[in-house]
Amino acid sequence: MPDASLPGQPDTRLHRHAGDAWVACGDHRHWGLLGAAGLLLARRDGGGAVTHVVLQHRALWSDQGGTWGVPGGALAPDESPVDGALRESEEEASVPPAAVRVVGTHVLDHGPWSYTTVVGEVADGARVEPAPSDPESLEVRWVALAELDDLPLMPAFAEALPALLGMLER
Repeated sequence: MPDASLPGQPDTRLHRHAGDAWVACGDHRHWGLLGAAGLLLARRDGGGAVTHVVLQHRALWSDQGGTWGVPGGALAPDESPVDGALRESEEEASVPPAAVRVVGTHVLDHGPWSYTTVVGEVADGARVEPAPSDPESLEVRWVALAELDDLPLMPAFAEALPALLGMLER
């Protein structure tokens, strides 16, 4: 995606709000003054089995750039984790919030900071064609479950993935 900003000016395609800043957490830091959230969106085959999830290949300049994870980011003031995850997935991956049926949430709690993964599936009758919609992604696409072991996943996402996929079992 070409840079639409003027030389020396911030990229206006990046969506900024008052929650955007680093939080110190022991010997490391996390993005999101108020915490952060992302969406793991799944689609099912005709028999109801989960076959694919939407993943984002993070831009090299971003935190943990070059890895794959869910579209997500810092929560805005007065925003719930579900609302934040749906907003971020629309901003970064072109996923319309109305196309998502939320199944549940999974929280990684680090005390002063937390990350909520919202787990969802494509709502009945909806069609989702994920695509990068801002410069935070190298790629956004449906990834087959069988392909997950071949991708360099964000470490925290890889650790949580079995529990997240378990939430999608019927």
